[in-house]
Amino acid sequence: MTETPALPASLETTPLHALHLARGARMVAFAGYEMPVQYEGILAEHLHTRAAAGLFDISHMGQAFLAGPDHDTAGRALEALVGADLVELGPGRQRYTQLLDDDGGILDDLMVTRSADPDEDGVLMLVVNASRKAVDYAHLERALPPNVRLLRAEHRALIALQGPQATAVLARHAPDTAKMAFMHADSTRFDGIECHVSRSGYTGEDGS
Repeated sequence: MTETPALPASLETTPLHALHLARGARMVAFAGYEMPVQYEGILAEHLHTRAAAGLFDISHMGQAFLAGPDHDTAGRALEALVGADLVELGPGRQRYTQLLDDDGGILDDLMVTRSADPDEDGVLMLVVNASRKAVDYAHLERALPPNVRLLRAEHRALIALQGPQATAVLARHAPDTAKMAFMHADSTRFDGIECHVSRSGYTGEDGS
């Protein structure tokens, strides 16, 4: 039997790394992180996700917040750097867009969420791709005005629940998410644990 090659010692790990090892995941190098690629087999897990729901650790992706004095200020600051209307983004709403360079070329694609909490007016949450987050953050920090700050959230875990039964599965643990509309987000409790949930996806497929 062929042995699995040793992973580089310099790889980053996600907050769920120890759990993956304890559960017997096969770990691989991806975007500078040691990530689980499968547990029982790629085909079996693919088919289960397509038929029911699958859970994915995507904590390697970049999570950050823009914090400004109010939504109009933060929205306009980010609008100058992406290809989407963010000033009119409603509380608890999420938008998919592209981060652009000075010539209008695409640096990355990302999700932008406006906080649903009235006490967090002026806060936008960003989720960017793992392999591009260092470039994205540097570009944002250079281009944002002084009254809008980029706050990196590298301590946070991020989990994707995908598949046709994703909504029903999540609702068993967080009942108030059952009526959440597509591209909406809010804070909730999952079995008593504080968390932030969005109903979103790049493909438009059902998932949370």
